[in-house]
Amino acid sequence: MAPMVEEEVDGIFMIVIEGSTSLTETALYTDRLKDVIQDLYEIQSSVHGYLGPQTQQVLVRKIHDLTTSLQQLSASSSALPTMIPPEIITYIEDGRNPDIYTREFVELVQKSNMYLKGKSDAFRGFRDVLAEEIVAGEVGSRDEVEKILGSRVEETSVVNG
Repeated sequence: MAPMVEEEVDGIFMIVIEGSTSLTETALYTDRLKDVIQDLYEIQSSVHGYLGPQTQQVLVRKIHDLTTSLQQLSASSSALPTMIPPEIITYIEDGRNPDIYTREFVELVQKSNMYLKGKSDAFRGFRDVLAEEIVAGEVGSRDEVEKILGSRVEETSVVNG
């Protein structure tokens, strides 16, 4: 098995199973994966059309082909770089479904985004109230405040745009 290294990617710690691949190697893995899918499809068709002993040898041969394809895929795929969050490994080791982790993670991100949007809206409202108060309290500051607010609106539209 390839060595595992923990590294940070975009602020998220991941366990990376090291290995380097080229485009040619990746195409080879893709072809082998397609072979496995094709073998599964052929087995499905054979099982659906199974007529007893006369089709048994065909089914046995296709199962053997699938086994060979899986062995080839397994032997060659160990060089692929794989990034797995440690939390998912812990989830699986604890006997839990990683799909549940994914769903909970997405829900957590949605809650965080809603919280940050609310915070951003609150600061935007505070900015507007502060600008009104400055204009009301300081004579002749309207042009300067509008100039500052105008530049912030342009910067925000460039960032969000």
